[in-house]
This record gives sequence, structure tokens and C-alpha cells, in this order.
Amino acid sequence: MKSTRERILQTLLRAPRSTINSLADAVGINPISVRHHLTNLQMEGLVDAEEERHGVGRPRLVYLLTENGLERFPTRYLRLTTRLLSQMKEKLPGAVVGELFKEVATGMADQHEQQLKGLSVEERLNAVKELLAEEGFVVEWEKKGDEYHIHEITCPYLQVGQSHPEICAVDETLISRMLSVPANKIQCILSGATHCTYVVKALPINN
Repeated sequence: MKSTRERILQTLLRAPRSTINSLADAVGINPISVRHHLTNLQMEGLVDAEEERHGVGRPRLVYLLTENGLERFPTRYLRLTTRLLSQMKEKLPGAVVGELFKEVATGMADQHEQQLKGLSVEERLNAVKELLAEEGFVVEWEKKGDEYHIHEITCPYLQVGQSHPEICAVDETLISRMLSVPANKIQCILSGATHCTYVVKALPINN
């Protein structure tokens, strides 16, 4: 039988940015006990806490796995993927590998082309958020002046991307295609930022 801390870690793997109350419900113990376990997990560097705005009032604390926490759940497909990409890059020019990732993203976006017609930029942003969530991303967006900032709070490609940053072409191309405007990355987890951020201009969509 799994320990309480293991169940907390697995819950955060499936549902990053969970609150203490949601973790208590998922694990089946009281919030005070969850807080105690989270404090220990933070001291071990497996869990991190961030403030998150949620309606009116004070920000709430949400919890997520750190990189060390994620590494407690090794998956063999990550090893296979990394090996395959290494072989591809030995046999193909780097530009070709990058184009392959872009083609994957283009195919994903094209599957949603019909349902995006007639939608505003913000409606498309919500569609992007939902699609990326299906791929394992946690995404939030906000409007700043005449721009939209799209924040990827967590990235399922992180471990692969550390060895093969070309994989970032997938989400960048997907965002650009689904919004019909270029997405410009202004910060990246792989460069030491807390999350990846893309910026797009708040231009009208005519289709």
C-alpha cells in the first residue's frame, strides 16, 4: 500500500497546482496532515508552492512538483524518445529535425481548423489552452495592452527538451497556427525561467 506522501506526490503529478484542500480530498486525510507532509516534501525539494490569484481576495497557495519531484516518476518512454531523437540528429540535419516537429504541430492544429473558424482571439486562446492541457501542459493566458501573454506553467516535454530543445517547436507552432498570428517566445524553462511565455499581438482574426 502506498504511503500518504507517495499519494500526495502522485496526485500532484496528475493535478499540478493543487490546493491543500483539493489534496486533502484526493488523498483522504485532513488538511492539517496534508500541510505537514507538504512542508516535509518542500524541505526535500520535491514540491514547490506558488501564490495564485483566484477571484477577489488574497491569493491562494497552490502546490506542484519540482523537477526533482517529477524525476521520482521515471517513464521508459522518455528514455526511448531521447534515444530516438539522438539517432535522428546524428542522421539528419538539425533544421530537418526542427521541421519534423513543426509538421507534427501543424497536423494537430489542422485537426481543429473547422471548429476555430469565426472565433475571436480570446476564444481561440481558450481552445489552445484546452488542447495543450490534453497534451499535458498547464497553460494560463492574460492580456497586457495590445498583446496576449501565454504562460506554460508546466511542460510535459521538459525532460526531453533538456537534451533536445528542438521539441519546443511543437507548442510554438501549435499556438501560432491555432491563433493565426506568430507566437514569440520571450522566456523559457530551459533557459532557467520559472515557466515558458509566448506573446502574440491582439490582432483581429478574419476567417
